[in-house]
Amino acid sequence: MAKRDYYEVLGVAKTATPDELRRAYKKLAIKYHPDKNPGDKEAEEKFKEAAEAYGVLSDEKKRAQYDQFGPDAFDQMGGGRQAYSGFEDIFSQFGDIFGDFGFSGGGRRARRSGPPRGQDLQIRLQLDLKEIATGVTKTVKLKRWRVCGACKGAGGTGVRDCPTCGGSGQVRRVTQSFFGQMVNVGVCPACGGSGKQVQTPCSACRGEGRVREESTIAIKVPCGVADGNYLTLRGEGDAGRLGGPAGDLIAVVSEKPNDFFRREGTDLHCSLKVPIVKLALGGKVRVPTLDDELEISIDAGTQGGQVLKIRGRGLPPLQQGSYRGSPGDLFVTVEAEIPTRLSKAERECYQKLAELGDEANATKERSFLDDIRKLFQ
Repeated sequence: MAKRDYYEVLGVAKTATPDELRRAYKKLAIKYHPDKNPGDKEAEEKFKEAAEAYGVLSDEKKRAQYDQFGPDAFDQMGGGRQAYSGFEDIFSQFGDIFGDFGFSGGGRRARRSGPPRGQDLQIRLQLDLKEIATGVTKTVKLKRWRVCGACKGAGGTGVRDCPTCGGSGQVRRVTQSFFGQMVNVGVCPACGGSGKQVQTPCSACRGEGRVREESTIAIKVPCGVADGNYLTLRGEGDAGRLGGPAGDLIAVVSEKPNDFFRREGTDLHCSLKVPIVKLALGGKVRVPTLDDELEISIDAGTQGGQVLKIRGRGLPPLQQGSYRGSPGDLFVTVEAEIPTRLSKAERECYQKLAELGDEANATKERSFLDDIRKLFQ
């Protein structure tokens, strides 16, 4: 089923400021929070939908990607779409923006329990135009935290709930101010947010539940990407402590400069030197493309600086969902190739051309003078 527009979900305009997005999300989250609507599946879905929309639009890069390609871009390129299952705590995802609201069900605040999520990692993928035109699978090496094989992520033996935070991984501090009661929620300092304490730490990971390893990853890049596009590989970032979920790996595309072609969107531009004889008389010339060479016709009398358009020989567009656009075009700017060294025969030919030109100019000049004389007779 097609997803609703994220701006429509939050009820804001596409020009909404971060504060307007925040207020709109806060209003919807309070209205549809599961604690306030126990057993209401429709409210739960709207709660998740609002959280997903805010997760994208509150991030500057993700919002720009969404504005350009829509939700299909995240299906194709990753892009950071948040998935919310069950009663996952959105407060830990977007910060404690709700203050101290009491929901039904005993006034319970939704809180994230269990070990914290691992860090996201970011790498750059250097791609040339040919790889962008065809798509490519790049193999990269990186060092990251992975689940400890000795303890399977447990960190050791004798694992128990942290007595400081009661296993939630968070501590709350209530203070009084001129504006009333202020509630701050932070990471538990005793367990580092894992909610667990290990009595006998694993010797391999020293109680972390994860170890530092070098890994090799194959990343499939679709054709048509551009500099600054990125792919999100779910769960390929750092593993969390004590069995916490892994973060994501963000692969950012970096386009290598090309000595011959210049890119503008899906179009390619280049310059081609053509001998002046072919410019004058016309003929066939060969133009390099990303795949091979293409033979094109030059009309007689073609001038230097003239641009020739070759349809469909540019770059393919980035696929957006099921829609597949047309490839770009190749624009060739003609430049006159003037020889710097001439053979004797060539020099004689050019001299003959010069003489013919002088003779033609002299004939035109005599004809012009005759016309002037006739006017005054």
